[in-house]
Amino acid sequence: MSRRVSFLADQRGAAALEVPAIWLFLMLIILLPLADIAIAGFQFISARQALRNFGQSILYSPPPDVTNASSWSSTATAKADSKYPISSIQLICGESNAACTSANSGPDQPKYYVYSTTITLAPIVTRTWLCNSTNSNPCSFTLSYSERFQ
Repeated sequence: MSRRVSFLADQRGAAALEVPAIWLFLMLIILLPLADIAIAGFQFISARQALRNFGQSILYSPPPDVTNASSWSSTATAKADSKYPISSIQLICGESNAACTSANSGPDQPKYYVYSTTITLAPIVTRTWLCNSTNSNPCSFTLSYSERFQ
């Protein structure tokens, strides 16, 4: 048997030629999109936890006057995580989801803090799936959170 025929019969090197194609498929089609989704998930979880932590911090130091949010919101937002700043705080009184006033902030009405923060994603591969192209900043999402304090 000649040497050329023995090389053709021995197919052990065929797998070595397929490895770059399989590696490229795994990286571009499977692993990079999963990494984008995982990073977005970690950012979402971090932002939700920052909102929850902020709610707990203002829960233990409630405002002196719930009908006037402007008097204490600037000092309250200073307690927020610097990575996830709180832009505005609303005080909601009663079941009607209306802003607190002297008319609806009675002692028997439940009171809530409602606030939000914005996260911005930077996906590499999954931009078309994760980002909304209709916004001015398509990969920016606003997360809101409410905490009952009374």
